[in-house]
Amino acid sequence: MPPRLTLSLFALVTLSPVLLLTSAALAGGACVWLPLAYMTLLAVCADLIIRRITPASAPDAVPFGANLLSVVLALGHFTLLMLVVLAVSGQTGMSIPARLGIFFAAGLFFGQVSNSNAHELIHRRTPLLYWLGVAVYTSLLFGHHATAHNKIHHRWAASEKDPNSAHEGEGFYRFALRAWRGSFWAGLKAEREAGGFNPYFLYVGGAGLTLILAALAAGLEGVTSLTLLASYAQIQLLLSDYVQHYGLQRKTDSDGKIEPLRQTHSWNSPHFFTSLLMLNAARHSDHHAHATRPYPALRMPGKGEAPILPHSLPVMAVIALFPHLWRRVMRRELALWRAEG
Repeated sequence: MPPRLTLSLFALVTLSPVLLLTSAALAGGACVWLPLAYMTLLAVCADLIIRRITPASAPDAVPFGANLLSVVLALGHFTLLMLVVLAVSGQTGMSIPARLGIFFAAGLFFGQVSNSNAHELIHRRTPLLYWLGVAVYTSLLFGHHATAHNKIHHRWAASEKDPNSAHEGEGFYRFALRAWRGSFWAGLKAEREAGGFNPYFLYVGGAGLTLILAALAAGLEGVTSLTLLASYAQIQLLLSDYVQHYGLQRKTDSDGKIEPLRQTHSWNSPHFFTSLLMLNAARHSDHHAHATRPYPALRMPGKGEAPILPHSLPVMAVIALFPHLWRRVMRRELALWRAEG
């Protein structure tokens, strides 16, 4: 598939909910349920119906538009965050069911698209793109993830030293508390050891500024709405981390040296629609092998090369919310992968 056509698919799938959510926030009414259906029913059905895997573009053939799409999505994120906070807080006169509908629809967008896009941006070498990704995370009160992901997770993923890698048998809720707290302090320690300006001042200060703006726009209801939306988005990011390394552990030798991170230490998902929606975030093994590789160029591992999730990443995240069901599903998947490996 030509790179420009592939990029057009990414643009179509990721920008459509921006338009739907904008219409919902401004018009209310029946429009509220369209983005929610898009992020749930359409995503699940499209993954089930469309079985093909979007081919990876050659890294040197990725068009300029890949970064442009990320910039547009980031700017759309900030606009939507403002509109949705006003709508959810009741400033636009929506009914309570409509406010709940747009809350869940927008929360899914922030958690799956905005988070994935910010993740893409913080891996870009261009400072403007990097800081734009930081700003997206900070607006979701999660700025420290920019440091923790790059300096901790990419170094120690699938090991005891990474707070964002889940152990086999560990439930999501216990993991989430450990990962949020652990990544915050591990990132802060890494920045202090690096010396120079500590970006945690920006992460915390930016989060405070975002809350102040929400208060000025919609009072206490605005602060509450922003906090709930940000928490919802953060939970989805933590679910993604939980799913993508669950039960996969790098070996440690007798001297305490950890083996190199390999593609066998990340779960992947080949599903068509949600891969486009999340900018190929589920091609996780190749991302860890090539952290700066743009999303259209990420490769899906072949059979037997890396563990593959039985369902799309969003569906697996829902299963992870039910620990007993999750353990039953993943016990089987881990056994199959270990037998295959």
